[in-house]
Amino acid sequence: MPEVDVAVIGAGAAGLSLAHRLSGRVPGARTPSVVLVDAPPGPLRPPPRTWCFWESGGGRFDAAVRAQWRHLRVRPPAGRPIDGDIAPLRYKMIRSDDFEALVARDLADSPHVRRVEAVVDTVDEYPGGARVRTTGRDGAEGLVDARWVFDSRPLGSLPAARTTLLQHFHGWFVRTARPAFDPGTAELMDFRTPQPREGLSFGYVLPTGPCEALVEYTEFSPRVLTPGGYTAAVRHYVDDVLRLGDTEVVATETGVIPMTDAPMPRRTGASVFRIGAAGGATRPSTGYTFAGLQRQTRAVAAALRRGRTPVPPAAHSARARAMDAVLLRALDSGRVDGPALFARLFADVPMRRLLRFLDGRTRLLEDLSVGLHTPIGPMLRSAAELPRLPRRPSD
Repeated sequence: MPEVDVAVIGAGAAGLSLAHRLSGRVPGARTPSVVLVDAPPGPLRPPPRTWCFWESGGGRFDAAVRAQWRHLRVRPPAGRPIDGDIAPLRYKMIRSDDFEALVARDLADSPHVRRVEAVVDTVDEYPGGARVRTTGRDGAEGLVDARWVFDSRPLGSLPAARTTLLQHFHGWFVRTARPAFDPGTAELMDFRTPQPREGLSFGYVLPTGPCEALVEYTEFSPRVLTPGGYTAAVRHYVDDVLRLGDTEVVATETGVIPMTDAPMPRRTGASVFRIGAAGGATRPSTGYTFAGLQRQTRAVAAALRRGRTPVPPAAHSARARAMDAVLLRALDSGRVDGPALFARLFADVPMRRLLRFLDGRTRLLEDLSVGLHTPIGPMLRSAAELPRLPRRPSD
C-alpha cells in the first residue's frame, strides 16, 4: 500500500500551488496526505524569478503580489503609444521569493503536507501507485510510495514540434536618481527596440514606484543571446530608448520559455502526471504560465478531494492551441511582421477583450473578431500548411 496519497516533485510555482491547494481541510471533502519533494539548494533549483498574470478582483496569492496595475501600455516601433484601462482586471506581478515564503508558512502549519529536500533519481510505477527514489544532501537514499505522483520538473527536452520559438529575456531591477516611471501603468510591449533578423524583440517595464522598476529586454526568436548580448540589449534600452539617466541595478533575472506547438503529455503512466510548464500550462503564443498552472492545480486538487482520478486538464483549449500554432508558424516563417501585428491587435481590439483572448477565455465569435485584425492572407497560408509540416525534435 502507498504510504501517502500524493507525491509532488518540484517546489516551483506548479508544485507549490498544488501542495498549497491540498494543505487545508475542505468541509465535506477528504484531505489527501502529501509529500512535497524539493531539490536541495544548487543547480536544480531555479534562481529567483518574476511571474505575471491578470485576474479580476482578489486572488488566492494576493499576499505575495509585489505590484499590480489597471493601466497597460503598448508602444509601436513609431508613433503614439497605445494605452488601455483593463478594469476590473488587474495585471499582477509576483516574485518567486515572496510566493515561496507565503506558501511555506501555510504548508508548515498543515499536518497533511510533509516536505522533503532531496534529488529525485527515479519514479517507478507498480500496481496501484508509484515509488519515488531520492538522494538527500547527505547522500542518504530515500523512498516515497504514493498513490499519485505529480512531476513539475522542467523537461529535459521538448517533444517534437512543427514550430518552436524561444521567449528569452534579461531584466534589471533598477533604481533611478530621478522619478522616471509612472507607477500606475505597466509597459507590456515596447517595440522601439532594435529588431532581430529573425523573430521580434520588445522592452517590458513594470514600475513599482516613481524611481523603481523591472526593466526587461525580450525576444521571440529561434536562438538565445550570449550574456554580453543581453547586457548590451538592456543597456541600450535603458540608456537610449527610456533615457533613464543615472541608474542603479539592484538585481537581475534571465529566463528562457519555449513557445512551441509540441503536444505536452500530461499523463506519463497510470499514476504519474506532469503539471505546470512540463504539463502544457504555458500559453504557446505568449509564454504566460502562472494562470494556466493555477487552473490545472485547482482541477487536480478538486479531483483528489472527490476521490477521482486526478488527470491534469489541458490548461488551454484545443482551439486556443490551434490558433497559437498558426501564429507561431506565421512568425517563424517571416510572413508577418511581429511588432506590427501585436501593435495592431492592441490598437484595434479592446484591451480587456484581448487579454481575455490571450487567456483563452473568449468564445468562438470573439476569437474570429480578433483574427480579423491580423494579416489574414499570411495567417491563412500558415494555417493551410501546418497539416503538411513534419514534427521535428527541438534543440
